[in-house]
Amino acid sequence: HDYHKDSCACSDNCAQVNADPNDRNFFYMPSPNFYVEHPEMNVEVIGLDLNKYMTGEGPTCCGFTQCKAACEANLNRRSDEGMSLFWTRFHNSPMKNMVVFSHYPTDYFQRVPSFLDGLRDRSRHHIAYFGGHRHNTDNVSTTS
Repeated sequence: HDYHKDSCACSDNCAQVNADPNDRNFFYMPSPNFYVEHPEMNVEVIGLDLNKYMTGEGPTCCGFTQCKAACEANLNRRSDEGMSLFWTRFHNSPMKNMVVFSHYPTDYFQRVPSFLDGLRDRSRHHIAYFGGHRHNTDNVSTTS
């Protein structure tokens, strides 16, 4: 989110990425898309970069960068990699529970109904999805 102020828009040099879990000065985020298994809790955490879905038309924030074409390519690639990671982990994770998160709430994914269906599917895992973006708290503005 807000890639127009981050070198991550134009390259893979992302200010928010921190692959050192012992570095407590920053959040642990080893890559834009990642997963971490916690077998002691039977849970897997999956972080997804889904900025391609920032609006219904695609990564509109790229118009505010100095590298619009590269930004669009990066955001599209990362979002495609994120969806691929979600489905790979959905089908292959041995964990009973999954915590999946991205910057965007579920109503941003109307054009990918298969993703929403996957988040609802309880046949393999109990999935809790967390999205941000909005600066309010309610239970009516997202898609369940």
